[in-house]
Amino acid sequence: MSFFIEVIIPLSLSKTFTYKVSEAEYNFIFKGMRIAVPFGKNKIYTALVIDLHQNAPTLYEAKEIHQILDEKPIVNEFQINLWFWIASYYMCNIGDVYRGALPSALLLESETIISQRKETFVDETDLSDDEFLVYEALQHQSSLKVQNIIDILNKKTVFPVIQKLIHKNIISLEEEIQEEYKPKLIRYIRLHENYLAEEKLIELLDSLKSEKRKNLVLQYFQWQAQEKKPISVKQLIETAQSSTAIVKALIEKGVFEEYYIQEDRVNFDKNKLDNQLSLSEAQQNAFNEIENVFLEKDVCLLHGVTSSGKTEIYTKLIENYIADGKQVLYLLPEIALTTQLVSRLTKHFGNKVAVFHSKYSNNERVEVWNQVLNSSEKAQVVIGARSALFLPFSNLGLIIVDEEHEPTFKQQDPAPRYHARDSAIVLANAHQSKVLLGSATPSIETYYNATSGKFGFVSLKERFGKVQMPEIELVDLKDSYFRKKMKGHFSLTLIEEITEAFANNEQVILFQNRRGFSPVLECMTCGHVPQCPQCDVSLTYHKYKNQLRCHYCGYNMAKPSNCHVCSSVDLETKGFGTEQIELELAELFPNKNVKRMDQDTTRGKYSFEKIIDGFKNREIDVLVGTQMLAKGLDFDNVSLVGIMNADNMLYHPDFRAFERSYQMMTQVSGRSGRSEKRGKVIIQTYNPLHNVIQQVTNNDYEGMYKEQLYERKIYYYPPFYRLIKLTMKHRDFDKLKEGSMWLFQVLQQNLSIPVLGPEEPAISRIRNEYIRTIMIKIPSDTPLQGTKKTIQKVLNSFDVVPQYRTIKVTVNVDFY
Repeated sequence: MSFFIEVIIPLSLSKTFTYKVSEAEYNFIFKGMRIAVPFGKNKIYTALVIDLHQNAPTLYEAKEIHQILDEKPIVNEFQINLWFWIASYYMCNIGDVYRGALPSALLLESETIISQRKETFVDETDLSDDEFLVYEALQHQSSLKVQNIIDILNKKTVFPVIQKLIHKNIISLEEEIQEEYKPKLIRYIRLHENYLAEEKLIELLDSLKSEKRKNLVLQYFQWQAQEKKPISVKQLIETAQSSTAIVKALIEKGVFEEYYIQEDRVNFDKNKLDNQLSLSEAQQNAFNEIENVFLEKDVCLLHGVTSSGKTEIYTKLIENYIADGKQVLYLLPEIALTTQLVSRLTKHFGNKVAVFHSKYSNNERVEVWNQVLNSSEKAQVVIGARSALFLPFSNLGLIIVDEEHEPTFKQQDPAPRYHARDSAIVLANAHQSKVLLGSATPSIETYYNATSGKFGFVSLKERFGKVQMPEIELVDLKDSYFRKKMKGHFSLTLIEEITEAFANNEQVILFQNRRGFSPVLECMTCGHVPQCPQCDVSLTYHKYKNQLRCHYCGYNMAKPSNCHVCSSVDLETKGFGTEQIELELAELFPNKNVKRMDQDTTRGKYSFEKIIDGFKNREIDVLVGTQMLAKGLDFDNVSLVGIMNADNMLYHPDFRAFERSYQMMTQVSGRSGRSEKRGKVIIQTYNPLHNVIQQVTNNDYEGMYKEQLYERKIYYYPPFYRLIKLTMKHRDFDKLKEGSMWLFQVLQQNLSIPVLGPEEPAISRIRNEYIRTIMIKIPSDTPLQGTKKTIQKVLNSFDVVPQYRTIKVTVNVDFY
């Protein structure tokens, strides 16, 4: 009698593999346990058991396993089913899904690189012999591959040893960045409570003999009268031209007291924390409606205008589910947002919140994985980006997908190219739990599903605290340039508004959806524009590093001093990005603190926190940024938002360009005026009469939705049709052209639905590979699975044609 297990291997392979086990092992192994198995000539991989059986494989001799890595399953049935659904729906390999789902520390293979963590103190007596050998080897060289460790210990079963060393925090896997972030504490000062009464004050001023001290106290009052905000010690010393010694003396005397601010300002208003979760009437109504919808439907869309207080409603819902002992998953589109949300939710739920996203180190991710697996107290609410979907939940009660319209919920590369929102709905279905989608600007598909009755629908029309929606003013750039009413890229209107905001001590956000200094450097003599040698794009000029960079492959070169073609020195930049705005602002307002937030300034693990904290503590006056700013951040002191150029979003060759532009502009506008005063938004555009820009100005989501829906129907786009995009890449232009034509013709013969292509995309070469795309449109009444099977068959036959074998084909289902 032979015993076998069926496993998934973390390589891009579409099938599962069978391995041989002994009877004892067979009885010990459960589905969802990890096994180290030999694969190929001499590689070892961490495979996952998905089935146990007694049928020998017919096509190959089953190999024996190396060792069992877990004592109990670390992956549950819910997850394995979700993986298989993702693999079949998004047409990718099950191995890809497995690889994408598990934190890499749980996927050791013979190529993994291991290094020592320098900051951990190691008690050598505490190590087993094997562990000590590995530790000793790391003293002599900076990193080892798993294969080297196999050689050192002279045995194949090394994964458990490595796992223990990771657990003891002695070693780490290589791709981590170490960075410590300590929030900057600022020392503030206030008058002692004893002196708040007027007569006490007069006594105090009389009792101060020293002129300098008197002066300091008077300066403090002057500041208090003018500025309605806390004063830091640094500011007081500067205004009064005094010294720290005098401040210190007054503090010792008990006239002033010092305190530190690091957290959000909300903490000061002592009343705010007590009634933190009393919902406003509108919020309470929305909350009750959501509860009612959940009685009948599993998915509900909450359409609430920006700053309507959706987070409070979520918090209240989470409370209910946690009280029932359920787990809650809170998905966010952007890592920058988790920073803010974590501080808001931990205030409320304390230690029940866990966070999971890609800026966390391997060890931290494994920790969260295990907490969720054991349904621990510490991970009742999990906040994360799209990858948190794969955590091993066992009793999920609610999934919240915040800002559900965001394109970042869709993974583009590498496979699995899944959409977190759609997959979340499938996952919730398996757990019989509920999904709440929240957005101020829902995606058209979701809104269509909500209005056609497939999902529940709740709307929240007013902002929290009855604050008015921001006032939106359009500036016609064509007219402003013509009348010479521009300074650089700023219209005079925008400059006036910024100046006014500064006069009121308020902050400003400026939005420009392009990083770098300028996208084109042109020779004014011969018209040559430096291009990337490997991609079909012009190089973007980054002034900060004085270089030209390609935003697709990362190629860079120093900024040329003369033209490469005609040697003329007359080079000019065309177009503008965030860097250029930052520099122009510094010239216009030299004494203000300007910071930018884009991919270049947020590389590290804590860079988001640094910028967001600085902006919250009002050290930064202006924040210039790309679409990271459009994602639901909450700052209470921003009174003005400027959109530098609304047109570069509108004219993308993409069927969602108008919808995306509407969403982006509305979201950015929503950052303005989130407390008492009404905010203002200035949109600079060459086309102020454009429908989408008018719809943003009038906050007319319905109008935008109806217009877009009408067009989608005529042109066969979602939600009426499902789209599948095939992308072919190859270095040889002619071979690619021929191969894509072959594929297109075979697809057309086998499918009775629209197949378009093969098309050269706008950027038709990246990293020296030419690109062609084919689009398949599937009507909503055509069976989806059948069509996908046909497509898969065609792709398999394409793979068998010898001359096209080297063409890479990627399939992207619902690529939008």
